[in-house]
Amino acid sequence: MPTYITLTKWTPEGIGNVDESPERLEQAKQVSEKFGGEFKDFYLTFGQYDLVYIAEMPDDEAAAQAVLTVGRGGAVETETFRAFTEDEYREVIDGLSG
Repeated sequence: MPTYITLTKWTPEGIGNVDESPERLEQAKQVSEKFGGEFKDFYLTFGQYDLVYIAEMPDDEAAAQAVLTVGRGGAVETETFRAFTEDEYREVIDGLSG
């Protein structure tokens, strides 16, 4: 399945209720599963983003549905990227010569 990396910032509502964040994390994991994906990794970060999570999803549509579902909860703003594994990267590069 394709991999997606989501960079996340708490909204004022989200940071104001930060003690509820672990519960929201569990809900985000359930959302990934609901759309056929699997939550792979999670990190609390500091700097421009507060949280980073990595999920595998069946396709771009499922990833968008999951991110939109989490975002409409109002606690976070997200920026999501399609990520390529090393093997996928090598296939992309190999495809250039032909």
